[in-house]
Amino acid sequence: MSNVSDETRSRIESDSYCETLGIDIVELEAGFARTELTITEDLLNFHGTPHGAAIYSLADAAFAAASNSHGEPAVGLEANISYLEAADTGETLTATAEETHVSGRTAEYEITVTGEGGNRIATFRGRVYRP
Repeated sequence: MSNVSDETRSRIESDSYCETLGIDIVELEAGFARTELTITEDLLNFHGTPHGAAIYSLADAAFAAASNSHGEPAVGLEANISYLEAADTGETLTATAEETHVSGRTAEYEITVTGEGGNRIATFRGRVYRP
């Protein structure tokens, strides 16, 4: 049984930017989310590797889903990403977001982006404010 309301889940899953890029929310619980994106040729940069913005967007989608999963609005205060390894065209990447700290109206999330073999592609950290 999910601990995320149907209304909240529906709102999070209706993100048109994620739909445009092909990002799917595959798991959503309070303070936790998992998203997936298959790397297509449309997402490659001029080096022939996935564009950093595509990987950032995948991680950011998991961050947004996890941080808004409690049913109250959460807006990003800051985020950073470290790119660790390139991914291959056709590979499905997974971003896993976990709530790591809550204090008053702010919360912190750590997001790990992995490839199909479990190799770490990127590490993302974000902080939100809940007005």
